Amino acid sequence: MEGMETTKIKPIFNKRIFWDVVFETIDYDAKANFVIERVFEWGDVDDIRNCRRYYGDDKVREALLNAKFLPMTTLYLASAVIDRPISDFRCYTLRQSNPTLFPY
Repeated sequence: MEGMETTKIKPIFNKRIFWDVVFETIDYDAKANFVIERVFEWGDVDDIRNCRRYYGDDKVREALLNAKFLPMTTLYLASAVIDRPISDFRCYTLRQSNPTLFPY
């Protein structure tokens, strides 16, 4: 088996997660961070499982911790899934240093 190239089976995600791009042309490897962030934001439990199975927990953890933006609900979910406090996330730190204006 040495020298044989292993090909990963493409994960199956719900098309609604990627409503704004051409679903069939998504490059899961070149756009890994985009895919991971989008799956955690819009996917269901099966989508997240498929994402973790395809990319592995290290890649998922790295993508989520370094994301520039995640909605707060996604941030809390990601924090629970990868078992890291929200203060470790780049998007949380960015949000703290750039608070929104007080809504009148």
